Amino acid sequence: MLLNQAETKNCRIHSTAIVSASARLGKNVEVGPYAIVGGDVVIGENTKIGPHAVIDGWTRIGKACMIYAAASIGSEPQDRKFKNEKSYVVIGDNTHIREFVTIHRAIGVEQETRIGDSCLLLAYSQVAHNCLVGNHVILSNAVNLAGHVRVEDRVTIGGLAGVHQFVKIGRNAMIGGAARVVQDVPPFITVAGNPAKPAGLNTVGLIRSGINEETRRILKQAYKILYLAGLPFFQAVEAIEQGLPHHGEVRDFIQFLRSSERGICRIAPRCNS
Repeated sequence: MLLNQAETKNCRIHSTAIVSASARLGKNVEVGPYAIVGGDVVIGENTKIGPHAVIDGWTRIGKACMIYAAASIGSEPQDRKFKNEKSYVVIGDNTHIREFVTIHRAIGVEQETRIGDSCLLLAYSQVAHNCLVGNHVILSNAVNLAGHVRVEDRVTIGGLAGVHQFVKIGRNAMIGGAARVVQDVPPFITVAGNPAKPAGLNTVGLIRSGINEETRRILKQAYKILYLAGLPFFQAVEAIEQGLPHHGEVRDFIQFLRSSERGICRIAPRCNS
């Protein structure tokens, strides 16, 4: 236990917890009963670690985070290519990680698995090696992100959804519960089903993010061109580029489509308002 450092920084470490003497704890950190904190871990001030949580490896956790019971952060990735190289988990500030969540460190020397600020990872969700998760992201219960998945800011993923390795999910997208996501999801849209299919704009998410009505109207036009006009993919992208204003969210939408490597979820029966 790290008694002297804990006392000087006003940390509260339960008598049954195991905290390595080389771990670095910020001010006012709390470590609950039977929790384990490894020697290469750095924890920011005012973060709370719940009972039986295990934080190991080269893990960096930001300020004012909440780590709940039995979460596992920084353990070795579930991949045979891993050779015990030095790699990281990095978690931002004000992120809440609920019960039994697993977050694995990356494959590759000096590579990282990263989760941003103000995220909420609900019980039993998993973030696999080399995932990059943005800010204000919500992973509902038992969401599974495979390796190398990229999730941009303000994405919400419904419970029991599974995301295939190397998939990219654009900002402000919404993934329905139990969806199977095997291709990229463009920003600002909703997908659902097995396999996941687009089901309109994520209008509620756009409003909550402060995106104005005019921009939402243009994004809806872009959605209709991409999914409902019956055009081949690249023709649809060109039609959006030529027919709609190139600013802000519309520019981001086009850039995402142009940069997609796996192809996008594109079968759509309708467009929601």
